[in-house]
Parts: sequence; structure tokens; C-alpha cells
Amino acid sequence: MIRIQTPNMAYLTERIRMPLTVITLKNSPPSLRGDLTKWMQEISTGVYVGNFNSKIREKLRDRVVESVGSGEATMTYAARNEIGYDFETHNSNKIPIEYDGITLVFTPTNPKESKKENRLGFSKAAKMRKAKKYSGLKSQENTKAYVIIDLETTGLDPINDRIIEIGAVRIGKVNKEYSTIVRQEIKIPEKISDLTGISDEDLKNGEKEEIAINNFINFIGNETLIGYNINFDIKFINEALKRQEKPKVKNMTYDVMKYVKNDKLFLKNYKLETVVKEYGIEETVPHRALGDVRIIQKLIGKLDKLRKRLEKQSE
Repeated sequence: MIRIQTPNMAYLTERIRMPLTVITLKNSPPSLRGDLTKWMQEISTGVYVGNFNSKIREKLRDRVVESVGSGEATMTYAARNEIGYDFETHNSNKIPIEYDGITLVFTPTNPKESKKENRLGFSKAAKMRKAKKYSGLKSQENTKAYVIIDLETTGLDPINDRIIEIGAVRIGKVNKEYSTIVRQEIKIPEKISDLTGISDEDLKNGEKEEIAINNFINFIGNETLIGYNINFDIKFINEALKRQEKPKVKNMTYDVMKYVKNDKLFLKNYKLETVVKEYGIEETVPHRALGDVRIIQKLIGKLDKLRKRLEKQSE
């Protein structure tokens, strides 16, 4: 028996081989939802499915992150790991963490849920069994360090604006700092110069962007990254790496702003200046990369849930 494969069958076979991708959106702008329907099928409100290769998936991810605004987005896709899939989140309180090669989901505790659990009256024996069950996980996390990062930039657009200063502090057995002005062949906007105190002359004496970014990547290694609205910093770093034709940063990240929002629900805004005052930190936010990192480090010390989480990871 001769089996003939038509062009349509070949196309269908190739589509089946491509991994399934699922994108879920919450509080997203209608323009993004309409854009995704060009590529994917909306099987439920805010839930999109499609088959893509990794290159197309990355482009879709970038488009979602750039367009979702303050909404939430999650992308789930097939992967060659122990569980057969992986996922990425944006503006979500579901935080992916790596443990022994498997991506787990960490959700900051909701105070209401904690009270509910207490009302249920779990026995001390149950709590002891739970502690014993996860004791191995804690001992593994104790070997990890983390790096607090911050950037100063010429504006808010990672494509057209540029990084002008990088600051980072590695927290571990021995704390280390990294700071540099980044040379750019552009004029700093007056409002940015007034805010940061960085001048065009300072940029001329800075490191070339390629060198500064490479030094930064070497400094952070594979450590967990912490920042205030860290997605902003990661976008600029990844765009700089893209100009060098190098891969994006894949480090696990924690966004301090998300923990603040979980802890303080009704602030008038969540600018760093507003938040540090709310937590009794009297220092003025300098809007200089390393100075802001030190402020963020003090803020982390005020956020019990995040601080305890990081203490488990620190060396």
C-alpha cells in the first residue's frame, strides 16, 4: 500500500510537532487581546492557545510584556524537564522558583489565608510533619546568594533609551558591590540629569556599554536577582544584550514592589520615595544606581515575607 502525504498533511504534521503554548491574561488592554487572536485561539476569556517554535514564542512573550501594562500575564509551554513544561509570569504574585531542576510556584502568603489556616486548627503534629517534609529544601536553599540591582536610564523605553548607570550588591558570605557609569553617545535629557546628577561629561568618562554589561553579567552569574520594579531593569539589560547579539538574562527574579503591594494595599502610589517613608526609612532616595540599591536593601529588611524568603537562600 502506497501512502501519499499531501502538502496539507505535511503542514499539519509539522504543526503537531511544535510545542503547545498557553497564554493567560488578566486586566489586559483590549488591543493586546485583539493582537493575540491573530496568532492564537481564545478558548476562554483571557486564555489563548497556539503551536509555535521557540523563536516565535519569544517574540510573542516580548510583545505581551511590552503591551500588558499593569495587567497580569502567564505563558506556559512544553519543555524538556522533569515535569514536561515550563512557565513565565509577568506582574503576577505567582513567582516561579527553581529547585533541583524543576520550576516550582511560590505564592506570597495572603494574611487572610493565614488567619483561615489558624482557624482550621492544624495540630502541632501536622506542623511537625510538614516541617520535616520540607527540611531538605531549606538546607539546599541555604547555599544560595542573591544580588540586588538597579539601573539609571535616559528614559522609560528600553529600545530607544539607554542605560547610563548600573549598581548591584551581591549578598552572601562576603558582600560585594558593582557600580559603573555607562558611556553612551547620546545627550542626557535635562530632567534625567537633574534627577540623577549624571552629566554628559560623566558619560564620556564611563565604560563602554558592551564592557559594562559584560562585567555586570559576570558579576551576577546565575544568582537570584532582586530589584524594585525589576522588570524595568531586566528589559533594559536584555535590550543591551540583544544589541550585542547575546542571550537574555535567565536568572530567577524577585520584585520588591510586588511584596510591598501585598503588604501595603492602599498607598497613594508605589514610587520608591513614597514606599521608603511608609516603612520608616528616613534616607532620601538618591536616584543613583548603587545608592538606590542600598535603599532597596534596607526596604527588604522591612518586608518580613521577602526577607525570610531570602534568608533561606543566602549563604
